[in-house]
Amino acid sequence: MNEIHATSCGGLVIFRGKILTLYKNYRSRYEGWVLPKGTVEEGESHEETAVREVREESGVRADIMKYIGASHYSFSVPEGEVQKEVHWYLMQAGSYYSKPQWEEYFVDSGYYKYHEAYHLLKFSNERQILEKGYAIYLDMKKAGLWVPRQSSAT
Repeated sequence: MNEIHATSCGGLVIFRGKILTLYKNYRSRYEGWVLPKGTVEEGESHEETAVREVREESGVRADIMKYIGASHYSFSVPEGEVQKEVHWYLMQAGSYYSKPQWEEYFVDSGYYKYHEAYHLLKFSNERQILEKGYAIYLDMKKAGLWVPRQSSAT
């Protein structure tokens, strides 16, 4: 069996202490709440990918505040076993605006309190990123490094 390596980047997007989550329904075969993420395109930095994917999947323009870390998992496809690495960034949105991308099978999105988002998230590795990233957010906030920004909705 072939081993395929894939790299994605995503964001733990926070606005006023609440976390952006997306609900994906892929032809009723795959359903669940996830954090926005996607594949690195050629010539793109990890940071650029994270910002682009958050915007494409949720309509949210967010700024990177800090690198959280990477998660790893694998899954099978007809071509072989995919070894996936996802680089996660703590990001700040300028409003509660979000618009899920139907083309990518995202049917709902919203900002949720930490404990709500934690229980909504489908994957344990994303819950771990939420735990780690939210702790960084709280530390930054306490240190005065998380200054709320205002932006236009789109």
